[in-house]
Amino acid sequence: MITFIIGLFILILGGFFYGKLIERVFAPDDRATPAISQADGVDFVVMPKWKNQLIELLNIAGTGPVLGPIQGILFGPLAFITIPIGCVLAGAAHDYLNGMISIRNGGAQMPRMIGQYLGTKIKHFYTLVLWLLLFLVGGVFIYTPGDLITKDILKQDASPQSLTVWIVYGGIFVYYLIAAFFPIDKIIGRVYPIFGAFLILSAIGIFIGVLKNGGVNLVNLSWETLPQHPLGQKFVPVFFITVACGILSGFHGTQSTLISRTMSKEKEGRGTFYNMMIVEGFIAMCWAAGAMILFNQGVDLTTGATAMVGLISQQFLGPIGAYFAILGVIVLPITSGDTAFRSLRLMMAETFNIDQTNLKKRLLTTLIIFIPAIVILVFAKTAPNGFNLLWQYFGFTNQFVAIFALAMAAVYLMSKQKFVWIALIPGMFYTFIVISYICHAPIGLGLEPRLGPIIGIDPNSYILSYAIGAAAAIFYMVFVLKQGRRDLNTPQL
Repeated sequence: MITFIIGLFILILGGFFYGKLIERVFAPDDRATPAISQADGVDFVVMPKWKNQLIELLNIAGTGPVLGPIQGILFGPLAFITIPIGCVLAGAAHDYLNGMISIRNGGAQMPRMIGQYLGTKIKHFYTLVLWLLLFLVGGVFIYTPGDLITKDILKQDASPQSLTVWIVYGGIFVYYLIAAFFPIDKIIGRVYPIFGAFLILSAIGIFIGVLKNGGVNLVNLSWETLPQHPLGQKFVPVFFITVACGILSGFHGTQSTLISRTMSKEKEGRGTFYNMMIVEGFIAMCWAAGAMILFNQGVDLTTGATAMVGLISQQFLGPIGAYFAILGVIVLPITSGDTAFRSLRLMMAETFNIDQTNLKKRLLTTLIIFIPAIVILVFAKTAPNGFNLLWQYFGFTNQFVAIFALAMAAVYLMSKQKFVWIALIPGMFYTFIVISYICHAPIGLGLEPRLGPIIGIDPNSYILSYAIGAAAAIFYMVFVLKQGRRDLNTPQL
């Protein structure tokens, strides 16, 4: 419990002071924002600050800050310290810088900014990876809420043979289609306050439950309670890939650039971009604490994260409260999936110069992006271990695109002769994380498992993967600093 409380203090106080530092470095001013200078009634629309903040929070808070921390707490109480530190120094800084640089560049989406500051070749590679991520997000964020609605709300079978679950998936698809097509203030701007109420109430309910009912169970937890992951996974790098959205998420960059087109003032940025990530960190902390209490009470450590959502809700909120908590968790992925598809539409339109004020062209662009998403969803539902495989690739890709966004932010800061290390250090750290992970993981190169018996090293070690990850981080630093020096006088878009 002490570790949990210390983590909350780090999150709140660290977020306040470091957020002010980030804001001072960037120096927002009174220039006209894209929502005013480029108003089109579709994507460039001024919305109130409170609504922008709520939409940003719901956009970025998918299932990652719930399912990720529930799995991440299996690494032990250290998660209560790592989540807030990472959220303050990496995740919130990433979201703020992406959103603010987008404002300064006419509401540009991430691929265009990557091309501007990192070069055309990197832009093409980044765009492919980012589009893959957004399709994975769409698939993941239809699968999880669809199953929760079917099992916990409708009390029906959610197996691939169930007609009900496919009807629910279809209903979510229809909502995504509508939200991605219509002007942002007509659908998203109107339904999100309702969704936001479920999200915030469920998080607060879990938090109160942890303090009220969980205190006794947490008081006696020591740092040795969970000395190692039950499956023997390494804290570095697996924890950071597992928790993902609660610490740093490349997906968030695509959402900040949406809101960059609806803000009336640059000075709203810290409250909208930085602070909403801090709130997401709080959500992650609450669900991690709830999971730790139940694991300490004897719940099987191999219980799936989705099943844990229901158990945690029942434990702390009772039958009625659990109903609303589950609704909150259903809301999380739905309110990220809809804007993931909206981001895809905007990026495709920006890449191929498709006029989005033309209804027919906008509808065609929207329909096209749903075809790969349907294929991914069917695979996740019908293939053996399909969803688990999908989640692993989602976690890796999510962090992988974040290092490009941080590199872009670092080059931008350097080109403006500002303090570059607030973006460069998190970028280097996560370069080490994602490269060492994919070098070792079975879904990647599997270096140690494949080469270990041949060259005489432990197949479960990360010796080769850590070395390659460290080399990649150094290369990352050299590249960013070199690119930044080259672009010192780069004009804005």
